[in-house]
Amino acid sequence: MIGKRIRHFKRYQDVARTLTRHGFDFFAQETGLLQMLSLPKRIFMDKEKDDPRNVGERIRLVLEDLGTTFIKIGQIASTRADLIPEEILRELAKLQDNVPPFPFEQVSEIIEEELGAPVQEIFSWIEEKEIAAASIGQVHKARLHTGELVAVKVQRPQIRPTVETDLEILQDLAALAENRFKQLGSFQIRDVIDEFVRSFRCEMDYTVEARNAERIARQFTDDPVIRIPAIYWDYSTKAVLTMDFMDGQKLNMEDIEKNSIGRKKIAEHLVRALFHQVLIEGFFHADPHPGNIFIQENGRIAFIDFGMACRLTPDVRENFALLIIAMMQHSTEDMLKAILHSGAIPDDVDIRRLTADLDDLQEKYVGVPLSRISLAEAADELLLVAFRHRIRLPSELTLLAKCLMTLEGIVEKLDPDLSIMDMAEPFGRQLLEDRYKLKKLAGRARRSFQDYGEIMLDLPKQLKSVLHSWNQGKTRFEINLQKTDVFLKKMDRVTNQVSFSISLLSFSIVMAALIVASAMGREPWILFGRLSVIEVGFAMASLMGLLLLISIFRSGRF
Repeated sequence: MIGKRIRHFKRYQDVARTLTRHGFDFFAQETGLLQMLSLPKRIFMDKEKDDPRNVGERIRLVLEDLGTTFIKIGQIASTRADLIPEEILRELAKLQDNVPPFPFEQVSEIIEEELGAPVQEIFSWIEEKEIAAASIGQVHKARLHTGELVAVKVQRPQIRPTVETDLEILQDLAALAENRFKQLGSFQIRDVIDEFVRSFRCEMDYTVEARNAERIARQFTDDPVIRIPAIYWDYSTKAVLTMDFMDGQKLNMEDIEKNSIGRKKIAEHLVRALFHQVLIEGFFHADPHPGNIFIQENGRIAFIDFGMACRLTPDVRENFALLIIAMMQHSTEDMLKAILHSGAIPDDVDIRRLTADLDDLQEKYVGVPLSRISLAEAADELLLVAFRHRIRLPSELTLLAKCLMTLEGIVEKLDPDLSIMDMAEPFGRQLLEDRYKLKKLAGRARRSFQDYGEIMLDLPKQLKSVLHSWNQGKTRFEINLQKTDVFLKKMDRVTNQVSFSISLLSFSIVMAALIVASAMGREPWILFGRLSVIEVGFAMASLMGLLLLISIFRSGRF
């Protein structure tokens, strides 16, 4: 950690200044960043003590000021409604990565360095003016010598070292925040940031995007409407991506009426394409905003930009389908099962309160026709319930919810009467029916039998290892007691009370002995010529009892 701070000292200073400028000097102080600024800067820093802006807005401004890496992480975080409060999510959704394009001379240099040949040898021509620019890279139109019209995506120069530095700093800050602010422990900040970092690194690697595009293209091989650009691997690397150029018009509502297939058909094709990817294929385009969708003259719909794609495990798909059907059937019990099977549930979750919140959610849709139910709104409310109870859902599920919200916004403008919930139901039922087909059940039973068989075969070896460790004295047993401090305090109190009782009993015995001896009229044993043994014993017992009582009362655990 110290090595990182020395190596990236100037960037840490930038982060400290930015945090302090937007009113987060307490965070900079607690994480030690403030110490990186010189004393005059610390004293005279323009701190906005009475900043009228809310926390979400100030977080957004911090990310925007810190640039590409932090903006991208914020955009990824905006999909996690199960982890982040709503007021912050609203601000993160406003994050924009509008940056000026970089010169064509640098574009040529990067292409030649990555592909190992002059630009003129690779393309018969390439337009110097970019057709799109973003924070990570920009796109140019070109033609291969074999005649194909292509789009060439080129990563910004020197962006990778800058991004890696920022990601290291971000992970360092997450670890410091989790250690310094104990109340953040339940949110597992480090794990969350690590997840965001992995997602961003995938987006930085254009070969990942290329594989995503090819995988989604295979899903629509037999679909005459959906088109996915082909990838030219001979002209693609981690920093350069060459693919088919997708002509057509962007999903502009004003121009859609001119298209032969019309708004309603476009809306139906988009919804059907998404649910086919999600519930049948288990792999979907996670960023279907209007800028990534083209409507072509032949009535086909083309998707581009597969940097954000998501794979759904069979369990996540099934639980999502169960959630949809449970909401349709107004079954709180099934909704609860689907959530409990999906997310990481805190040990101290209040199941009764969670059930009550789900009851309130499904009650909202009782008697409401499916055509009037917003699946995106329902998913959003479900994520809020998860946030309230600190249930950490799989990132795939939250990304899917975000994707549904984006798609529903498009569909609502294209065809307000189309119900996404209606169209989702048959896909969900097909998924669940496939799950319980005899062939699928037999396959799962066979895999379970193999797993249990391997466990049984491995059991003697494991048992032998445990016994060997036992004989070597290396076996450790750990007992985890909940509320141990409360238990120990109670034991301490009981012990002190018993000790006090023994002291009183001892004192009583001494007193009784003294009284009996006096009553019998016997001459007591004399010590030092003046004191009797009984008197000395009485004094010692009284002194010991007094000291014991003082120590008990001082402990405060009587």
